[in-house]
Amino acid sequence: MPRPITLFTGQWADLPFEEVARLAGEWGYDGLEIACWGDHIDVSRWDDAEYVQSRKDILERNGLKVWTISNHLAGQAVCDDPIDERHRDILNDRVWGDGDPEGVRQRAAEELKDTARFAAKLGVATVTGFTGSSIWKAVAMFPPASDEWIAAGYQDFADRFHPILDVFEEVGVRFALEVHPSEIAYDYWTAKATLEAIGHRKSFGINFDPSHFMWQQLDPVAFVLDFAESIFHVHVKESITNLDGRNGVLGSHLPWANPRRGWTFVSTAHGQVPWEPLFRALNAIGYDGPTSVEWEDAGMDRLQGAPEAIAFVRKLNAITPPAAAFDAAFSTKTE
Repeated sequence: MPRPITLFTGQWADLPFEEVARLAGEWGYDGLEIACWGDHIDVSRWDDAEYVQSRKDILERNGLKVWTISNHLAGQAVCDDPIDERHRDILNDRVWGDGDPEGVRQRAAEELKDTARFAAKLGVATVTGFTGSSIWKAVAMFPPASDEWIAAGYQDFADRFHPILDVFEEVGVRFALEVHPSEIAYDYWTAKATLEAIGHRKSFGINFDPSHFMWQQLDPVAFVLDFAESIFHVHVKESITNLDGRNGVLGSHLPWANPRRGWTFVSTAHGQVPWEPLFRALNAIGYDGPTSVEWEDAGMDRLQGAPEAIAFVRKLNAITPPAAAFDAAFSTKTE
């Protein structure tokens, strides 16, 4: 079948899961990439057969399937330093606990392990998410960070994620890190360093999201081709730059809705991502997993953006390689 088109529910977790499923089904989505927050999935209930079945029943009632679940929020806290009030805002009480930073990291790691267990019970092979990073704070380059200090950050990531991946492998699930600013991997070279740090474990790969590449002035097509074996999942998400000489790519601490920002996220088909070359690249590497629409746009209502996106992605998914080389007909050979 063609690549399934799913809707990521992370930005819809203020709505009941049943309501999001109803909307996605009516719009024609094939399935959902289900977020593990709001009431969408409670991973602590992975061993509750009745609860797991309730998620399956909601999907079935709305003609949807699930290939991927997400726990970006818990993942962010696994390696982050510092742990502060920003994390308190995104973590559930179970993970936050008393707020002790190392305790938060350890409990976040356990939450990811439970996410793998829940995914397995749901029949899902891939979990998307973040890792956090103890060295992201050094991205501004001052005070200077030594090579040894940076190397220690990658080692910290590996030390924390190897035990998590042990559980993923035990239950037959993969983890797909979204290459994203504030994570241990946020661009081309840090993605390479991250895969090397984790020893190229087959259970650890990439959730490819080109929106984060555009404002960093990276080539998303080259990334897809070079990291072909590691791309486990794809987000269809857009961004747009607006560099006018007064702003920059760091965002200036301006809110998303402020038109003075140097870049912002926009709804699918309204940005600068080179989608057709990207989907041709996905064809070239044989990617047949979900193409998951992630709606984020401070200037467009999600009830407009999400249904509009599916028609756009369906057209891109319709680009299929020919059965024979286009120049084969030029051959004068006869059998």
